[in-house]
This record gives sequence, C-alpha cells and structure tokens, in this order.
Amino acid sequence: MNFKRYLNFALGLLVLSCGLAWSAPEPTAQEGSALPPAFEDPDDVPLPDPDLWQRIRLGFSLDPMDSPLVREQEDWYTSRPDYIKRFVGRGSLYLHYIVEQVEKRHMPTEIALLPVVESAFTPRANSRAKAVGLWQFIPSTGKNFGLTQDWWRDNRRDVVKATDAALNYLQRLHDMFGSWELALAAYNCGEGCVQRAVAYNQRKGLPTDYESLRLPPETRSYVPKLLAVKNIVLSPATYGIELDSVPDEPYFTTVDAPPKVDVKVAAKLANMSEEDFLALNPAFNKPVAMGGRIVLPIDKADDFKANLETWDKPLVSWTTYNARRGESIDAIARKHGCTGAVLRTANDHVRLDKRGRLRVAGPILVPLRGRAQEHIHLASLTVPTASSPAPSPRTHVASVVTSHAGAKAAASRSYTVHAGDTLYSIAQKFNTAVSTLQRLNRLGAHSVIHPGLTLKLPN
Repeated sequence: MNFKRYLNFALGLLVLSCGLAWSAPEPTAQEGSALPPAFEDPDDVPLPDPDLWQRIRLGFSLDPMDSPLVREQEDWYTSRPDYIKRFVGRGSLYLHYIVEQVEKRHMPTEIALLPVVESAFTPRANSRAKAVGLWQFIPSTGKNFGLTQDWWRDNRRDVVKATDAALNYLQRLHDMFGSWELALAAYNCGEGCVQRAVAYNQRKGLPTDYESLRLPPETRSYVPKLLAVKNIVLSPATYGIELDSVPDEPYFTTVDAPPKVDVKVAAKLANMSEEDFLALNPAFNKPVAMGGRIVLPIDKADDFKANLETWDKPLVSWTTYNARRGESIDAIARKHGCTGAVLRTANDHVRLDKRGRLRVAGPILVPLRGRAQEHIHLASLTVPTASSPAPSPRTHVASVVTSHAGAKAAASRSYTVHAGDTLYSIAQKFNTAVSTLQRLNRLGAHSVIHPGLTLKLPN
C-alpha cells in the first residue's frame, strides 16, 4: 500500500471511529432564552437510512496483513469497478441473511464477504473442481455437511442450506486450527493440506501462522483476496470505488409450498418472473420445485399464499418416464407430444450418443399428457440485448451476468463462458440443446466448462 493510500485508509478508519464514539452535547440555554429551532424537536430531524455495509464494517475483526499479495488483489478489484458493481447487485439479494447468520455465531463479519471470493455471489457458479454455489462446495464436502445432491436438486446452490453448511464447516475448521486465517486456508485447500503445512513448520521450528506456511499458490492468495475485499468495503473512497448502498433489512423469507410445483407456476403465484424466482431458488435442477419449501422476497410471500389458496389448475405439468437404454430422445418426445429440444433442455444430465439415443437407462422428465405445449418455451428463450439497463442492487442474477455478453454472442455465434454459466443455462439462452453444444465443442457428457472458455453455437 503506497503512503498516500495508507494515509487515506488511516484517515477513513479515524473518521469511522470518531463517528461511532462522538455524540453531540446536550444543548443548554440561558435563563429566559429559547433553544435554536434545530433543537426544538429532535424527532423532526431525519436520520440516514441504515446501510448493511456499515453493519458489516462494525464486525470486522481479522488482523490486517501487510503483504504484496493483498495489494495485488486490491489492484485487481479496483481496476474492475463494473465487476464490483455486479457482485454487489447479486449479493444484495443474499448478503443480509448471511450477515445475520455470521453474527449469530459471533464470527468476524469478513466471513460474510467470502462468497465474493468464492463465486462473486453467483449461486449457480461452477468450478473446474466441480465446486458449486455461493460457497463453492465440492460434492463430497457438500454431502458431509448435509447438502442433498440428486436428480431433482443440488442443495449446494441452496442459499439458506449452503450458508448454514459453510458456516458449520468454517466453525469446525476454526475449532481445529484456532485461527480464522488457517480456517479459511483449510476451507480452500482442505484441512489435511493445512495440517501437513503446520506439521512441516513445527518440525523445522518455524512459525505456524498463515503467512509462514508453505501452501499451494491459490491458497496463499486466498486470505489476501478476502482482506482486499474487506479493505475496499471498509474505505471504498480510498480506492476510488463507490459501493451501491444495500439496505440493512431482510430481502427474502422461506415459505411453505406444495411438495411438488412447477417453477413457472410458483413464480406466477408469487407474481414474479421465473428468472427472479430462480435467483432465490437456484437449487432446483428441473423445472419442478421440490421439497415443500421455497424462498421468496418478503413482499411476495403473502401474494404467494393468497394466490395458492385460490389456484384451481394443476400445480405440476411434468412427470417422469423410465427410459430404456438405446431409446431415442426424439422418439420419446413425440410420444409425449413435445419436441426433442424441450426434452434435451429439461434433461441436460442425460447421456446421449451421436444419434440422440440414451447411453444408459433411467428416468427422464417429460410433460404430462395434454400439457406438452406449455413447455415449448423451454427451448425458445430470448437472448438479452446489449441495451439492457445496468444492474442495480437486488437485481436478479441472470440479468446481471449476461446482458452484454449474450448480445455479442448472438451476433458472432460464439459465446464466452462467464462465472455461473452451465451448459443447461447457455442452451436456454441460445435456443438450442445441451447435446448440440457438446457435439459442436467436442465436450464429453461430464465435461466441466469454466469462465473464459469460448463455445461454438449453432447457426
């Protein structure tokens, strides 16, 4: 940190601490005189709206780290103000809930910023290591902490359940290592990795703090990334950043729902778009919400309950079909009155050969009889345009991620993968099937895409 930045940073801390400690003295008046009008009725003085960033700042407790790695990460973030704006827009949906859970456990509020480092607050983010969700759980760790991963849902993407699991895991790691920095390192590379590094330094008679350990390069930069985000949140003006305000109030609540309900029906009952509904309910792998619990904005919960009571149409328009190995997906589609593209989009997990036949037997999702036409939209979603408005806090995930890139890809017939993209979501954007993307890009059934990869699209 250069001297000017350090000085500005220190002044920011001083102003913050003085603002918390100082209070105006009680006004006094000489006998027979009146108080100035400004003091006549304190209730008339408007107070600033509470801001979640201020609440987060008050809970910071990790020690500063004077390291080139922190400065490098500060420079990376501050050179990308649009990136910061996007993750603030996405994170504003979830951040208040996460802060409350962190505070309940008496953890440093820096932990609430960890999803910035892990996923940029993208609940559908996928990594090359098959880590998923805001908190980037790999399959085995997710299962160890009770996150269901099955045909219908992947609770590593469930904002409420994954947050609880992540904080449980971090608390266990802190209990194990006695240091939040080492707990964070273990969250990144695994407890065995940190234990081995600690044991090595102990044998050599060396310190065993985070900065002294021999850790993988990604893990060496992991805590500095979090501290860089912390420093920017603590004093954004020091870094030339303007953080959009996030209200210090809950955004969502959980609501009881039928055991099975179409995603589009649930969204309609809540008077929401499907994209906004899925931004709060990203765990569902299929167009059916399972489990009897959904997450809704607080101001939509009563709408959902009232509309559900008067709903007189079927809640579910999908069912499962036990397909045989070698069956054609197009033949199954014709049998159920829909197109092959619809079934490919709804069943992107299904492994098909080059002729569109199932490699293994198993259940696939098909429309109920007489409801097939309602699902044509699955294969005909429109692409956002470059003229889409800039995201603001509490804008849904999908619009924040794809507004510019989608339009550019539509013209060039290629697409650069962004954080949070899946083959399923890209197929939806460009009116195609997952199997088509796999064929054009020579991707296997279990290939993992990653941000920065350029995919060919069908003409």
